[in-house]
Amino acid sequence: MRQHFNEEPREGELQETVVKIYRCQKVVKGGRKFSFSALVVVGDGNGRVGVGYGKANEVPLAVEKGVKDANKHIVEVPILDGTLPHEVTGEFGASKVLLRPASKGTGVIAGAAVRAVVEAAGVKNILSKSFGKNNHKNLVKATLRGLMSLRSREQVERLRGVRLE
Repeated sequence: MRQHFNEEPREGELQETVVKIYRCQKVVKGGRKFSFSALVVVGDGNGRVGVGYGKANEVPLAVEKGVKDANKHIVEVPILDGTLPHEVTGEFGASKVLLRPASKGTGVIAGAAVRAVVEAAGVKNILSKSFGKNNHKNLVKATLRGLMSLRSREQVERLRGVRLE
């Protein structure tokens, strides 16, 4: 399940995307009792992205808690001309995600979970492939790990103490 917004987010404003709503039920004496959890991604479309998970007895509360959690876990991602600086693989649990930079005009070629994270980060052109298990929680976390392991040219130059040509 995804939320689309018609207007572009303003500078510094975070845009939220609900990746998936999970429903859990417990059978009690009076019938069934439902609880919900929401996997949410927030990002400013300019290199900042966060993932959160919220649980509550109603969907809107679960989404709200997920957004709050995502805001606490925002990370910076280097983006170069609307794509990634280099190819990267992210792993979490039994899920593995390959993220490749793509030329201008390619668009975001990714599944729903990976797409939510990279679009929130502001990546416009990317190729991706997921391997292993494909549950949304692990795919989102694997994508985030991959994005966190990216290094820009300036970061590599600074770490190595050399000038790259």
